[in-house]
Amino acid sequence: MRNDPIKSKGKRLLDLALVLALGLPSALACLGAALLIWLDDRANPFFVQLRVGRDGKLFRLVKLRTMRVGTGDRPSHETMRNSITRVGALLRRTKLDELPQLWNVLIGDMSFVGPRPGLPSQLTLTDSRRSHGVDRLRPGITGVSQVQGLDMSTPELLAKTDATYISNWSVRRDFSLLLRTAMGGGRGDAAKL
Repeated sequence: MRNDPIKSKGKRLLDLALVLALGLPSALACLGAALLIWLDDRANPFFVQLRVGRDGKLFRLVKLRTMRVGTGDRPSHETMRNSITRVGALLRRTKLDELPQLWNVLIGDMSFVGPRPGLPSQLTLTDSRRSHGVDRLRPGITGVSQVQGLDMSTPELLAKTDATYISNWSVRRDFSLLLRTAMGGGRGDAAKL
């Protein structure tokens, strides 16, 4: 029987074990970052956005806010760099803005590794992922495309690259992708200059 991230109980157990191990330090880091965001921009430090999840179901993704209030509901690659706050730039560079997504992993909306969840308005990406079977996966905090530096501006290439994750999945590969992300990989979805 081949490994299948869609049916794997081991993948879900890995996600839960990592959430439990990282939960307290991540919560403390989020509180510190939230205070800095509030001091820098005097706005709600948390950002909640509807995203497309497994089987096309919408869910609420939680992040630390890195952009100025009123930036709009656009993908990062369509956002100007001057929309990012000073603290937001640091959070994005260190990937600390992603820490609240541990909540999404805990409740089962996301996994640590999988395709990055798109916005409901990104219809071409949603259709491309459906045609390649990628929509059957839980979206991830990081994934194959992010480690390769692909952003959502190339939806078909992104879907094809994410589809390779399905056929080559293993717990070992998840660890490898997490390690590569922690070491600085995953520069997709960068805001424009």
